[in-house]
Amino acid sequence: MKASMLAVAALAGGLAAFAHVGEAKAAGELTLCWAAWDPANALVELSKDFEKQTGTTMKFEFVPWPNFADRMLNELNSGGKLCDLLIGDSQWLGGSAENGYYVKLNEFFDKEGIKMSDFAPATVYAYSTWPKGTENYWALPAMGDANAWVYRKDWFARPEIQAEFKAKTGRDLAPPKTWDELKEVAEFFQGREIDGKKVYGAAIFTERASEGITMGATSALYSYGFKYENTPGKYDMQGAVNSPDAVKGLEMYKALYKCCTPPGYTDSYMGEGLDAFKSGQVAMMMNWFAFWPGMYKDENVGGEHIGFFVNPSEKVAASTLGGQGISVVANTDNMDGALAYIKWFAQPDVQKKWWQLGGYSCHLAVLNDPSFKDSQPFAADFLTAMGQVQDFWQEPSYASLLQAMQKRMHDYVVADQGTAQEALDKLIDDWTEVFQDDGKL
Repeated sequence: MKASMLAVAALAGGLAAFAHVGEAKAAGELTLCWAAWDPANALVELSKDFEKQTGTTMKFEFVPWPNFADRMLNELNSGGKLCDLLIGDSQWLGGSAENGYYVKLNEFFDKEGIKMSDFAPATVYAYSTWPKGTENYWALPAMGDANAWVYRKDWFARPEIQAEFKAKTGRDLAPPKTWDELKEVAEFFQGREIDGKKVYGAAIFTERASEGITMGATSALYSYGFKYENTPGKYDMQGAVNSPDAVKGLEMYKALYKCCTPPGYTDSYMGEGLDAFKSGQVAMMMNWFAFWPGMYKDENVGGEHIGFFVNPSEKVAASTLGGQGISVVANTDNMDGALAYIKWFAQPDVQKKWWQLGGYSCHLAVLNDPSFKDSQPFAADFLTAMGQVQDFWQEPSYASLLQAMQKRMHDYVVADQGTAQEALDKLIDDWTEVFQDDGKL
């Protein structure tokens, strides 16, 4: 099957029954679609203020992450009327803009005095613009996020563990700042007995079906110097995607998987990592900032038990971008209401409450507040990460591009097929075919 056909299949696959909602929306009703996770619950609470102020009835359609892309992209592709507002992944921007699924918001922003300069530049670039870096806005930055790490601060603080680590490595046990240090710490905890229980070094992303292993592997790849192109917008991937530094990064990710993950950890993403950490299996866990408020409140491993650190660097300070923008779906029957919600959500006071409730605001009025860094134990790390984020392709054919990377990463890291160099060389071949089918090469 050609890459372009794969993209169509990914967009249209298997969910026709979900695609069409026959009844037009009532004038005072809006449905907001997003993934089912902690920040979505915070948004429900926040949106009660919008309901009180406008008399609008807010409805929500939250889809579990493993099914989120298929459900929502199929809804858009099929012309369905379920969603008036959609908080969609950054990778969807190119296709949604070019296919007319999202409303271009420039004129509305100008009319209402909504300024993109009021939001963190990295989030505007990633969540709002297509083509990338232009002043063509298809979303308002809604949920800043990046891949980061949480660790068992209480384990790290034990004098006997500290002494043993210092004797073994010659340095103090602390949150790792490089990937070499990360692996060293993970190896130290792997198979160790703590409180009568065998524990493991780290929970990382290995999931094959959606995006998991790509989001995990790029956390290492970016830090070692991996780039998608030598020249932005030129699709000249040779020597960037498969550079010697990129090879080292992928080799490190595999080494961490092989040495230091729990048994059977072959197809794991957000939920499995949270389960491993909350059950006391691992010393460290890779996951998204979005989960940190809930983790900090956890009765068993939160509070004084827990600490956070930004993604380690090696040659480059880098974090894999998560997060989303909020868009108005072009097919809505309540355009005025949807735009009113965007206007309301963009207000600084609303953004401040969004952060307080557990969402991650991208508004500079929140992020630049002198009290922000101390407002949560992970707030300073969030600021650091959002200043160094890198994102996957946002091309209209992103589904095919992602499918290819998922396969190549999983085949090498988990299935133990070939070398890192071969995996990245083959990935360039895969991506070249996609861009050739798109007429871009």
